[in-house]
This record gives sequence, C-alpha cells and structure tokens, in this order.
Amino acid sequence: MIETFTALLFAHAVADFLLQSQWMVTHKRRPEAMLAHISMVLVSAALALGSPDPTLLALGAAHLAIDVVKSFSGRKGLWPFLADQLAHLASLLALAFWLPDLWAGGLWGGCLLLPTLMALGAGLVLTTRAGGFVVGFLMEPWAKDAPVGLAGGGRTIGLLERGLIFLLVLTGQPEGIGLLIAAKSVLRFSAVKDDLKVSEYVIIGTLASFGWAIVVAFLTVFLLSGLPPLGIPDLTP
Repeated sequence: MIETFTALLFAHAVADFLLQSQWMVTHKRRPEAMLAHISMVLVSAALALGSPDPTLLALGAAHLAIDVVKSFSGRKGLWPFLADQLAHLASLLALAFWLPDLWAGGLWGGCLLLPTLMALGAGLVLTTRAGGFVVGFLMEPWAKDAPVGLAGGGRTIGLLERGLIFLLVLTGQPEGIGLLIAAKSVLRFSAVKDDLKVSEYVIIGTLASFGWAIVVAFLTVFLLSGLPPLGIPDLTP
C-alpha cells in the first residue's frame, strides 16, 4: 500500500507544482484549463504507477471536485490552499487503501528502489515549490512592505534554503539548520535592521520557510522509513 501511495503522491506533486502552468491556475474556472490540468493529473498518476488503470478515473474525478469547489468558492490565501492540499492528500490515501496493489500490478512493480526515489522527489517538490506558495500566501497581507531586491531573488533564496534544509534533515544533520539561520541572519537581517517593518517581514517569512521545510523533510523521512533504503549516508558524527 505504501508504494501505491508514494507513487500517487509523487504524481500529485509533479502535476500540481511542476506541470500546472500559471494559465491553468488563473483560468481554472474555464473548462479547457480545468480539463488540461486534470489530464495532467491522470497522465502523471498513470506514468508513476506504470499502469493506465481505469480506477484512476476516480482519482481524476476527486481531484476535479476538489478543484471546482476551491475555484468557485472564491476564497484565496493560505488556509484555502492548505485545505485544498489536505483534501487531495486524503483522496490519495483513500485510493491507496482501496487499491493497495496498484503499484505491484504496474510496469514498475519489480523496481524496488523506485518508490524510494519517488518519495524523495515528492518530498523535495513539496518542500521547495509547495513551500513557496505557503510562504507567499502567508506573507500576502504585508506584501507592500516587502524589501526591494533582485527580481525573483527572494523566491530563489527561499527555494535554495528549503532545499538545503531538506538535504540536511535527510542526511541526519538537522543541527546544520541552525548554522543556516545564522548565515542568513548575518547576510540579510543586518541589511534591514534599521527598518522595523521590513525586518519583521523578513523574520516572519524566514521562520515560515524554515518551519515548512523542516516539517515536510521529517515527514519525508517518516515515509522513507517504510520503503527500501536507498543508502543515503547518515552524516551524524
């Protein structure tokens, strides 16, 4: 069952956070945009499982229903985003419990390490890309106070820091996160310390970014504990 869930989670991460374009997000209420996104959801799931099982249509229908409710509710922001993702996660778990042998019956069923790689891929995407949306939604009320820097610089810094945290946790070096916070404090906080609003903006965004990355990274470790080990070295002294 865990292999099936992992493959579905990987497919969801790819379809929602890598393949879904801004046009699809902006025009979700238009049938062609919604159809394009649901098609990607189904294709991603079929490829991840190595099987175009007809029961995946149930997953597509659930994804469609969740997205329609969110799109037509008119609500935007952090909590609607989290509720949407939790609903998708629940649908993945339900399908994995209902049909636990979907993975075993697919083309990749004999590839023992592939689910482990998919867990890593899903964890990385959810840590970095999904984390960017979480932090962005959280900081939206204070967007006017955001410091002005390089175009896309803050987004790139966030992706890199969350990726580094993911790597530190997976290699058994979570204490390195403290060093990362200290380094960012020296490099960034010192530049905005004289502006209270900007400094608080940076601190809130940093804590949110680090917190999200830590939680998702440890959840990934938990998922990996039920899958064949990949041999990632534990660098704990």
